[in-house]
Amino acid sequence: MNDPVVRTNAENGICVITLNRPAALNALDRDLMLGLRDAVSGAEHDRAVRCVVIRGGDHFMAGGDLKWFLGLIEDRSPAERTALFQDLVHQVHGIILGMRRMPMPVIASVSGAAAGFGLSLMLACDLAIAADNAYFTLAYCLIGTSPDGGSTFALPRSVGSKKAMEIALLGERFDATTAERLGLINRVVAAASLEAETMKLAAQLAAGPTAVYGRTKALLNGSLANSLESQLQREAEAFAQSAAEPDFAEGLRAFTEKRKPVFKGAT
Repeated sequence: MNDPVVRTNAENGICVITLNRPAALNALDRDLMLGLRDAVSGAEHDRAVRCVVIRGGDHFMAGGDLKWFLGLIEDRSPAERTALFQDLVHQVHGIILGMRRMPMPVIASVSGAAAGFGLSLMLACDLAIAADNAYFTLAYCLIGTSPDGGSTFALPRSVGSKKAMEIALLGERFDATTAERLGLINRVVAAASLEAETMKLAAQLAAGPTAVYGRTKALLNGSLANSLESQLQREAEAFAQSAAEPDFAEGLRAFTEKRKPVFKGAT
C-alpha cells in the first residue's frame, strides 16, 4: 500500500495532520490538496478533536508543485487555463475556510520551507511555532502569478500594508527570527525541540475550554470587519453563551478553590 500523502493521527483530543511528500518538500499537487481538504474537514467535524496541528516533517510546504502546474497548462488555451486554475484555487480556498471556521485552535508546526501556499497555509493557522531552521517566502511573483490561500488577507493584518507589499512583490526569503519579529509566527524553537514544543502547546490548548476558543476565534477573525458597536454586541453574546455552560462554572470554582480547572469543552 502506498504511503498516504497526508497522514492524520488523533489522540488525546489532538489531531495531527502531517503533509507527506518529502521528496517534493511537500509541494502541493492534486493528491496533497485533496488529502489536506479531507483531513481538515474530518477534524472540523470530529467532536473528539480539541486541537489541530498541521506539520510537514523536514519541510512544512514549498508551495505548489511547479512540474504539476506546467503539465496542467501545456496544450491548453488561455481560456482553458483560466477555468482550470480558478477551480483549483477555489478548492484550495475551501481548506483555508475550513481552518478558519473550525472552532478548535489550529497550530502550524513549521520546519524548513514555508513558501508560496505553504506560507498562506501557515498564516491561516491560529498559532504558529517554527524551528530555527525554518525559512519563509511568498514567492508567487517569482513564477509570474499573484498570491492565493488568503495570504493577501492575512499579511496586511499581520505586518501592515507596506511590509505586506514588500513580502508579496519582492518574494524575498526571510528566516524564523524575522518572521517572529514581524508577528507571522508566535515562537521560534530549536529544530530538535520542535515536535515536543508543538505537542506541549497542543496539549495545553486541548485541555482548555474549547467551546470558548471557538467563540474567541470567531470574534477575532471578524473584528476588523465590524464596527466597535457591532463587535461589542458580539462579545456580549459570546460571553453570555459561555457563562451558561459548565466550563464557566468550573473555571470559577477552580479559581476560588486554587486548583487547575478541568474543562470539558463543547457540550
